[in-house]
Amino acid sequence: MGKSIATVLVTVVGAAVLAGCGLKDLREESDGAGGGTDPGPVASGAFTPKAPVPRGKPLDGGSRLPAPPKADDRDPSSVARAWATVAYGYDTAYDAGRQDAVLRSLPYLTAARASAEREHVSAGGTGGDWNVWAGHRAWTTVRLTFEDGDDDLPPDTPTLAYREVFVEGTAHGRDGWTGPGPRLMASVKLTREVGGPWRVADVRVVEEVLPPAARPSAPASPSATPPARKN
Repeated sequence: MGKSIATVLVTVVGAAVLAGCGLKDLREESDGAGGGTDPGPVASGAFTPKAPVPRGKPLDGGSRLPAPPKADDRDPSSVARAWATVAYGYDTAYDAGRQDAVLRSLPYLTAARASAEREHVSAGGTGGDWNVWAGHRAWTTVRLTFEDGDDDLPPDTPTLAYREVFVEGTAHGRDGWTGPGPRLMASVKLTREVGGPWRVADVRVVEEVLPPAARPSAPASPSATPPARKN
């Protein structure tokens, strides 16, 4: 999937990185119709706030997600890979929304970013794709592709690194259904103190619009089912 969306999106994201302003989380910028601009003044009483998405329950031995991977803190690519694996690994039998997975990724984040994620309150519903996954009590697995040798990204310094990660997910229903999971490009900014561990400081995400229900499903192969989570 990396090359399929990289051609269209890498210029935009690369420009944002090179601007030197850091990467920006776009979760709250969308207006629900694909735009991120201010719609202008809203008439009094015309806007109804949406209820926040509740938090899920802790994973236990019944979850199909593997234990979080151990990253090599000296390697920014390893930390970015571990973060993406956890941040986009959902189990809808436990998670109420995507933020539950993000909270599981806190060990890979800087203290400032982790604090912001703890305070973040998701609103506006979980989306149609999540509802499809939840209808099958599905969990997701991801395949990650790094854009190696990308000239649009600044070179690593002793305290700053950028990585572009293409995430191609698959949803596995407990009823045997399979379908597309999260599919996106994440531009990840990592920082560290000199000699300290690398951590994710900021993320910019561009999602691929691909409704899960639009793709054919097939029974999951028993060999594709990961083992139960070990506590």
